[in-house]
Amino acid sequence: MCSIRRLLIFFAAFVFLSEANVYAQDQDKELSKQYMDLAMIMMTETRAIDDAREQMVAAANYDTTNLKANLEAGRAHLSTIGKEHAVKYFLRVYRQNPNYLYDLEYWIGMSYQYGMEFDKAIDFYSRYKRKISGDNASASRSTVGVKETDRRLYECTNGKEFMSQPQKFSVVNLGREINSEFEDYAPVLNEDETEIVFTTRRRDGNLNENVWDDNKPYEDMFFSTKVGDKWSRAKNMGKVVNTPFNDSNLALSADGKTLFLYEDVNGGDIFVSNRNADGSWSTPKPLPGLVNSKYVETSVSITKDGKTIYFASDRPGGKGGKDIYTASLGSSGDWVSIKNLGDTINTEFEEDSPFIDYDNKTLFFSSTGMKGMGGFDIFKSILSNNKWSTPENLGYPINTPDDDIYYVSTGNGERGYYSSVRDDGMGYSDIYLVTVPQDPIVETKKELIPTTYIVRVMNELGSPVEAKIKLEGATDNRMVSATSGGTGVYNYSITSSQTKNYRLSVEKDGYIFENITVPIPGASEIGSEVIKTITLRKLVVGTRSVLRNIYFDFDKATFLEESYNELNKLEAMMRQNSALRVEISGHTDSWGPDAYNVKLSQRRADAVKNFLTSKGIDARRVTSKGFGDTRPLVSNDDEVDGRAINRRVEFKVTGN
Repeated sequence: MCSIRRLLIFFAAFVFLSEANVYAQDQDKELSKQYMDLAMIMMTETRAIDDAREQMVAAANYDTTNLKANLEAGRAHLSTIGKEHAVKYFLRVYRQNPNYLYDLEYWIGMSYQYGMEFDKAIDFYSRYKRKISGDNASASRSTVGVKETDRRLYECTNGKEFMSQPQKFSVVNLGREINSEFEDYAPVLNEDETEIVFTTRRRDGNLNENVWDDNKPYEDMFFSTKVGDKWSRAKNMGKVVNTPFNDSNLALSADGKTLFLYEDVNGGDIFVSNRNADGSWSTPKPLPGLVNSKYVETSVSITKDGKTIYFASDRPGGKGGKDIYTASLGSSGDWVSIKNLGDTINTEFEEDSPFIDYDNKTLFFSSTGMKGMGGFDIFKSILSNNKWSTPENLGYPINTPDDDIYYVSTGNGERGYYSSVRDDGMGYSDIYLVTVPQDPIVETKKELIPTTYIVRVMNELGSPVEAKIKLEGATDNRMVSATSGGTGVYNYSITSSQTKNYRLSVEKDGYIFENITVPIPGASEIGSEVIKTITLRKLVVGTRSVLRNIYFDFDKATFLEESYNELNKLEAMMRQNSALRVEISGHTDSWGPDAYNVKLSQRRADAVKNFLTSKGIDARRVTSKGFGDTRPLVSNDDEVDGRAINRRVEFKVTGN
């Protein structure tokens, strides 16, 4: 198999030699073709779609008229992370040749759906449906039919409803101690929430020397223990439970002594490992009884009393796809009495990741076939008098248009953990913590008038700018919906009675993003209006910008937890502007010798560069430099957080 490193070295030399030859020709078109050729080689030789996507994006941005490059860049985004960014490339194709791909309106609709722009998604799905409905000749050219399009339209309608009625959950990324830049998913915990086991495809610490056909490592199981209220750095569970191929955890018993896991044998079976007296795990053995079949069994959950399990399987006789079943523990220790949970729980689509709560009656599971926003949504059903209640969608912000799955609850029911694909993630899928905040005690019943928060976006000349804007709680990630107040004006109604910090994000292609924390007063008896003006600066050579929300611990080059939102914004800007080149500069506070501070600041700048390159950004587009404490922003006064502010990173545009 041809390595990615060898391909890139070859391509770097190829581009260097070619650039000299194409200056007299159309350089951008030639570079676009070269990047696209490299992307196709990567897909053929290594199936490394994450690396190939970066080359496709570069090809599309070097030549916006290269329809094939733009189409493939959009498709690559839909197959990896940043699915909402696919629309930019699909629209380029559509505006130049709406008939270039027969199903193009459908793919545009899907991109808007992932970006939660449901009205636009409905518009393009409807265009596509009109085209294929009632026309046999047209329908024969389509790869997506009316039924699937209607399903997408239904999901978008649901999405609008759920987002208009957000639930009082906070959803927070578990951070770098648990998550990585690769896929992390399927968390399971013991009842007292002191240990977590999860599945990952990260390279660091993975015992597998082999890679899957997408050039990423096979699955391994990692674990972490809670120290106080924080999780320790996750570690590999070792060779006893991790094999050279795919290994995934499925469930952990309430006492933490029995681990259920998946092994890719006999179509996909459930295995069991028991914890030994010294804390080690026994060699996994197949689950005894009738649960395993020659078909796939992907998920399992066990009741607190250990007498009943719930599992997912695609065996014949189900409602369609994978269904959820139950089994009972027989007197001999085998699992028997297999029963399908029926039409209330199962649909013709996919049901997976059942979790039976510690009350033995509340079932959480994920489904693609019920009233959801798209992908897997998480649902809850309650068993009463041997009947399951109609499943309830947990709503927004827990569920999104992408896959939300593997929900597990804590013993006290106050928190939950699950896997989700989100734009604030560190990798393709991350593990998140869900909490239900307690409402403050309302001493009076006086009517409160919402605060009106107005954001005006303009360029450096003072002209209004239409931008992608997001306002969400700084601690709970709850998004606030905006209404348009005219070109470049966005109105928000803040109904919370508490004054708190919000994260305001403003992005537009060709401009430096703004990602700031703003305090907004809560609703009051008299109401209030706050106006915030955001001036976006163009991405021109020489422009500098402080990455405001990237912070470091004292004397370290490791990111604080709140840094990843900003890092992801920087990565997205680099990805959307593939000709952009930047210098990352690191800075320290005034503590320590000058020479040491220069080295520390260099390590901090390198940390940002390494983050970008780990996400697939070409290393040739990023340089890094450390300046020590020679360029402070404010006084190095501990009492006003001056040192934390001066421990920062900036970027300067060096090419575009």
